[in-house]
Amino acid sequence: MTDVSSIYKERLEEDIISKLAAKKGLGLSDAMDVYYRSRLAQQVDSGELGIQYLSADYLAEDIIENEPELFQ
Repeated sequence: MTDVSSIYKERLEEDIISKLAAKKGLGLSDAMDVYYRSRLAQQVDSGELGIQYLSADYLAEDIIENEPELFQ
């Protein structure tokens, strides 16, 4: 992964975590835990299907809708 790609991915992950925290009323530590346990985190990391190019807001909603077990 190039430096630019790595920086972009890190920024995207930060944004997703912030969105999760805001949308679900979580602390940043809890939102980070949710994100890194999600299937989406693995997909973003691997660049699967170009998912890393979607907006952080959309990706946060994806976790909320498709992985509700992470919030229990």
